[in-house]
Amino acid sequence: MAILTIDELATRLPPHQAIAGLDLGTKTIGVSVSDLGRRFASPREVIRRVKFGIDAQALLALAAKEKIAAFVIGFPVNMDGSEGPRCQATRAFVRNMGEKTDIPFVLWDERLSTVAAERVLIEMDVSRKKRAERIDSAAASFILQGALDRLALLPKGDAGAPGD
Repeated sequence: MAILTIDELATRLPPHQAIAGLDLGTKTIGVSVSDLGRRFASPREVIRRVKFGIDAQALLALAAKEKIAAFVIGFPVNMDGSEGPRCQATRAFVRNMGEKTDIPFVLWDERLSTVAAERVLIEMDVSRKKRAERIDSAAASFILQGALDRLALLPKGDAGAPGD
């Protein structure tokens, strides 16, 4: 498993496979999955964190079921661009996942993704209780959609078919 930049990922992605977006929290992992054309991010049910081994099994089961070619994980840099303890925890999670899978990860700047997700849920008139249940996967969708939008602008490598 490798940590790739979004540019590197664009050259290595096989056609017709989805990408998963992850919003890593201390209690849950928000999950989103792209369509096979990699144009739209759709939220999935959150994974309740238990311990790393169980969390990893849940992610790998999702990856097998959804034909995931890569994970885009939110990278929680501070507003000034510096990396704090949450970035270290995210890097450790990705490093540990690397021992369990060859699926590549992209670290994606997630600044304000939760704020944006919260605003959308409020605009949709989702109750406070339901927002709490959905916020992590909604944030994962914002993270993934940003990466998908960037991928759409990048040249594809030999792994992608024309028009993919």
